[in-house]
Amino acid sequence: MSDSPIVNEFNQGPISCHAFNGDRTELAICFNTNVVSIFRKSGASWTQTSTLAEHDKPVTSVDWAPRSNRIVTCSQDRNAYVWTLDGASHQWKPTLVLLRINRAATFVRWSPEEDKFAVASGSRCISVCYFEEDNDWWVGKHIKKPIRSTVLSLDWHPNNVLLAAGCADMKARVFSAFIKGIDKKPAPSPWGEKLPFNTVCGEFSNGAGGWIHGVAFSPSGESLAFTGHDSTITVVSPGTGDIQSIRAPYLPYLSVIWLNENQIVAAGHDCAPHLFELKGQQWAFTASLDAAVKKADVGFTARDTFRRMDSRAQSATSTDTEVHTHHQNTINSIRPFSGTPGHVEQFSTSAIDGKLIIWNANSISRGLGNLHL
Repeated sequence: MSDSPIVNEFNQGPISCHAFNGDRTELAICFNTNVVSIFRKSGASWTQTSTLAEHDKPVTSVDWAPRSNRIVTCSQDRNAYVWTLDGASHQWKPTLVLLRINRAATFVRWSPEEDKFAVASGSRCISVCYFEEDNDWWVGKHIKKPIRSTVLSLDWHPNNVLLAAGCADMKARVFSAFIKGIDKKPAPSPWGEKLPFNTVCGEFSNGAGGWIHGVAFSPSGESLAFTGHDSTITVVSPGTGDIQSIRAPYLPYLSVIWLNENQIVAAGHDCAPHLFELKGQQWAFTASLDAAVKKADVGFTARDTFRRMDSRAQSATSTDTEVHTHHQNTINSIRPFSGTPGHVEQFSTSAIDGKLIIWNANSISRGLGNLHL
């Protein structure tokens, strides 16, 4: 396994979302259109095999259930579809989901048991969707109060019942998404014991305000991390009552994942994944995980540098605008790629620059000394 990031360039436009299948041989990806493209791994490259083209407006999120092999998509057209691969025709067949929302769907994730999924929306609600066998369709049940604005991100607790949501009303919340007849009664946890549907198990702010762009439960479910538009990462641990906000000297983060109980990776407008670690009892920013180097001045003399500046009509005091990272624009999604929930070995990022990059998390401890802080 190479320590260097694996860069995949599709050259089809900005990537708005992506998801891999269970064995990581197939990829569902949306290039900021109303179509989701399915690619299959072919050697070192990806070959497009099919398209999911049922939405009328841009797709905002996609998730691929690793065990049941079902894909769920949601879109600005206020709809969601569950896609199932037909064994005879080898074609993806859509099933409409009854979301009952009047604004765009913004985010979707399967639950850990893959028996339901949650769809965030601009309707100030979350649709928790489950399959009704009697009617042969997927139907949504709404989590509404006390959401006061668009829901931007979601993450499921390992117990398949609790659901974290990041909202544009500057709050991160933890709800119960318990569905009678589907879920078993969850074991008591620091988030609560009695958990009927729509119970608010926690409501948190990052202090300085700002939209909550990304949320993620720790592998054990004991803690919650969320990212704000004020360039902070906040970690909440209800068992101890500890709440820590780490303000990073970088642009805001849009997505966050846990590598393990002591390491968090976040990425966003700064175009590079950043590592945060638990050191003793305190969380702190550790490093940027992007070891890309400035190429412009490698192998050039001072005379060459001035000649290039003259050809571009630049002055000696001009501000360098080159982005010295593998991604050249905002990273909008981080997904685990390999490993287990408690020990992520690789993770993937997609960005507006049209690149999808796979990073080796195992190289972090070996290479921190070489990373750019």
